[in-house]
Amino acid sequence: QDNSFEQFIINYCNEKLQQIFIELTLKEEQEEYIREGIEWTHIEYFNNAIICDLIENNQTGILAMLDEECLRPGTVTDDTFLEKLNQVCATHQHFESRMSKCSRFLNDTSLPHSCFRIQHYAGKVMYQVEGFVDKNNDLLYRDLSQAMWKANHSLIKALFPEGNPAKINLKRPPTAGSQFKASVATLMKNLQTKNPNYIRCIKPNDKKAAHIFNEALVCHQIRYLGLLENVRVRRAGYAFRQAYEPCLERYKMLCKQTWPHWRGPARAGVEVLFNELGIPEEEFSFGRSKIFIRNPRTLFKLEDLRKQRLEDLATLIGKIYRGWKCRTRFLLMKRCQIVIASWYRRYA
Repeated sequence: QDNSFEQFIINYCNEKLQQIFIELTLKEEQEEYIREGIEWTHIEYFNNAIICDLIENNQTGILAMLDEECLRPGTVTDDTFLEKLNQVCATHQHFESRMSKCSRFLNDTSLPHSCFRIQHYAGKVMYQVEGFVDKNNDLLYRDLSQAMWKANHSLIKALFPEGNPAKINLKRPPTAGSQFKASVATLMKNLQTKNPNYIRCIKPNDKKAAHIFNEALVCHQIRYLGLLENVRVRRAGYAFRQAYEPCLERYKMLCKQTWPHWRGPARAGVEVLFNELGIPEEEFSFGRSKIFIRNPRTLFKLEDLRKQRLEDLATLIGKIYRGWKCRTRFLLMKRCQIVIASWYRRYA
């Protein structure tokens, strides 16, 4: 119920993770259909980039305002920080405060004067401004670091490397918020270079009990996790897509014209293959570089046919090998019989 600086930066990280989820599963997928020339009707979804910008913008973001308050001379308190937010973020549609220039929430008794509220992707969260400035400063006095570095215990000395007189830095250390923001940026950059898979967990009830489903709680999570938009895109789109070359390589044994070798372009080979198998035209589409399959059942059918064909090919290989082995043995016995008979006739 009482959210402070710690919960604020946790929710900021959640917003960034949600943003990359949106980028990779909703925006990226729909853009891929357009790039590949697939006929597609754009599905609208809420992009939480506006919320991330409210928090991390270098000029007008909440973290930037907090750092500015921590670094400026004069009397700095949590109230002066809130006043600055009320001036800078007053008109932002996802920021709410009783004392802001915008009087929309002046009569909102659910919002105390010492708090501000952010409308996150997952819903509205109210933050107590008390402690924001001190927690963001995260200062460790230089004298204390130097004293700890002089300790005889090696572990204590290792925990305070900034106390080394040879490495004294008079520059003010970075704030907790700026350090966390840099860490989140590094995490996002790392995730964008990967091909992540997502597992969305739904909490069925607040009692941690089995076989109990709170419908309102489940529906709320489905909405704020972005699953509704994701399902709409998936149902309207294609369940499977693959470049023509690996697709032809995997399923070419299902068609006599493409097995064992196809000499033409890979796309033409895939077209011949799908026509030969009699797959309905509404179940797939040809992109510029990929084949798109709409229904998972079509893919399962292809896999079943491939499995059966591999078994048939294994049987054929085994039959040919056994025939070759028996013929080789027969020819060897025949040559031996001729040699034995010739020698027998010579001495008879």
